Amino acid sequence: MSIVDKRATADDVREYVRNQYVEKARRGGQRRFSINAGEVHKGMGLHNRVPLVCTSLDTGKFLRENGLKLVEKSGPPSGLSTSVSLVFEFTQAEPSPDPDLFLRLRGIGREIFQALGGGEEFIRKERSAFSSAVDNARKEQ
Repeated sequence: MSIVDKRATADDVREYVRNQYVEKARRGGQRRFSINAGEVHKGMGLHNRVPLVCTSLDTGKFLRENGLKLVEKSGPPSGLSTSVSLVFEFTQAEPSPDPDLFLRLRGIGREIFQALGGGEEFIRKERSAFSSAVDNARKEQ
């Protein structure tokens, strides 16, 4: 999965790591596994986004979503480097379900609305088309 052409978000990083690292470790029956920020950064095709990678993985949200516990963190004191490595341990066989699955849909239509000129422009065009259709129906009566 390469994110070169769009601005990656923390959710993109967490999804990539879940698919490429967490699920593989879980399927492989591993109790512990490590993730290197530089490998994630390179694997996603990111440029100058190392802090995003580091901070995305060192959050309670990432740990809860995947049923993990952070066991060890190594790297420079800033914690924002390609040399940062995190060791995780599974706290449960399967992650807890997301308490609000609806929120995971946030942003799902972003690309579609951008292609249409943005959400406000789309709504403006729809209202105009609706008004024109109503006016035409009234004229035909």
